[in-house]
Amino acid sequence: MAKKSFTLIVVPEHDQAVRRYQVDRKLLRQLVVGGGLLVVGLAVAAVHYTHLLYRASENRALRDENVALRTQLKGFREHVEHMASTLERVERFDQKLRAVTLLSDPQRNLALGPTAMETKGVPPSSSESEFTALSPTSESPKTLAAKLETLSTEAARQEQSLQQLQTYFLEQKSLLASTPSVWPARGWITSDFGQRTDPYTAERMMHEGLDIAAPHGKEVTAPADGTVIFAGLEGSYGNVLVIDHGYGVKTRYGHLSKVQVHPGEHVHRGDLIGAVGNTGRSTGPHLHYEVRVNGLPENPRKFILDDE
Repeated sequence: MAKKSFTLIVVPEHDQAVRRYQVDRKLLRQLVVGGGLLVVGLAVAAVHYTHLLYRASENRALRDENVALRTQLKGFREHVEHMASTLERVERFDQKLRAVTLLSDPQRNLALGPTAMETKGVPPSSSESEFTALSPTSESPKTLAAKLETLSTEAARQEQSLQQLQTYFLEQKSLLASTPSVWPARGWITSDFGQRTDPYTAERMMHEGLDIAAPHGKEVTAPADGTVIFAGLEGSYGNVLVIDHGYGVKTRYGHLSKVQVHPGEHVHRGDLIGAVGNTGRSTGPHLHYEVRVNGLPENPRKFILDDE
């Protein structure tokens, strides 16, 4: 029969008696199994604890990244909201400018024509509601991206519209610079525009300009920007100068004693172009001044803004 216990002998170093201990075999087996299970349990606990530490570290990184993304998303929303607000103001300003051009120049196609938004079938009033709908609160990044694309499209449309207005106002600036709005010479009017009695024939006939009496040699200046297209003798008007101002407007200057410019030369308002004289058929030193629009004579007073 197998032994049911083990004898453990302890031998001291000195003269002490040897000690014997009886250890039950079953108990020893249980102790060994229990110790093994304890070691395995400790190992599993250590691995689990290490995993928990890793997950905690990973969660902290994800949390920090989430906070950073939330901050960026908030800034993105604020940026989209600012863009929407800015485009709304630009749209209102664009409509005001178009209203001004409509009132000031009803013949302009740009002013009379529909705005770019209307040409697309969208009434101007819908612009405000569109911008209001773009004000972000808690939209997802995908929604914000779609709205940002809409804002980009609207910005491009606004840019095109403002470029049209810029072209219009540049044309208006050029038109104003080319309008003969000042007196070419200072003096007194001896013969106005319209029907008059010819001083030589005593017949009633059309006088197509203004006769401005002034001392011989008094300066004659350009009343607007333009290009000289003729300078020379022309029948009873003596020395004549003709300036083309564009937009179908030309001015003529007769009886000059001196011409200071040449054909092809570009002049600006206020530039010296000649001098008052008595050339041709004239009863005394004066400037014969005409304004023609598309070849037809117009009263120069209609264009002059300053007083005599």
